Amino acid sequence: QVQLVESGGGLVQPGGSLRLSCAASGNIFRFNAMGWYRQAPGKQRELVADIGSGSITNYADSVKGRFTISRDNAKNTMYLQMNSLKPEDTAVYYCNFLSVFVRERNNVHWGQGTQVTVSS
Repeated sequence: QVQLVESGGGLVQPGGSLRLSCAASGNIFRFNAMGWYRQAPGKQRELVADIGSGSITNYADSVKGRFTISRDNAKNTMYLQMNSLKPEDTAVYYCNFLSVFVRERNNVHWGQGTQVTVSS
């Protein structure tokens, strides 16, 4: 079973930076696209950035130019560098495989996430 563990969240002032990490177990990480998602209180979970197995990236308009997604396949780890943080970035951040088919086939569940709070 593949497990995903997010880390690196915290409390930061507006304009600050954080770097999130997502560690994956198993041996399918390097072959599949991954995504960073977030869920703010009272809102649905949304995709903020994704990265293909070949490292092609995409970003939601709300984070474009401020966030950078990357991956290290040798370490089975994905990162999200978040700069110029805004209060509206406050949310629990999760990582997962981009494909629902991959998640279901490998019984991948959502992890605990990591809380990011942007406040002065």
